[in-house]
Amino acid sequence: MAERTLRGARLGGQSFEDERGIEFAARQQVGYRCAQGHEFEITMSVEAEVPAVWECPRCGVEAESTSGIQREEKADKPQRTHWDMLLERRSEKELEEILTERLELLRGGEIGPAHLHRPSKKRKPART
Repeated sequence: MAERTLRGARLGGQSFEDERGIEFAARQQVGYRCAQGHEFEITMSVEAEVPAVWECPRCGVEAESTSGIQREEKADKPQRTHWDMLLERRSEKELEEILTERLELLRGGEIGPAHLHRPSKKRKPART
């Protein structure tokens, strides 16, 4: 197997293809400036959607486009509470019925913490 390898070739380090006959995609330079005053350009395809912000390669702060592209403001959704989600599944009348039912079971000692359970009347006497 050693006879068939190319001598002097690094593992995956170099491509032996040339660039003849290859047509590169159209490109554009997009400029950005961060709050610290660093300016830089990013090469992008002409067809790409240019983002309004890009991370600064020097300091990591968000940099804004120098070509006037503005961020899209997202509409704030009101935060949903547990009550809102519950009302999506059941009506208030249904919830009142369930609450009444569960309170009766709790007061009857059938559900709830063990220290609140009352001795059941249905128990059989223990055999001796």
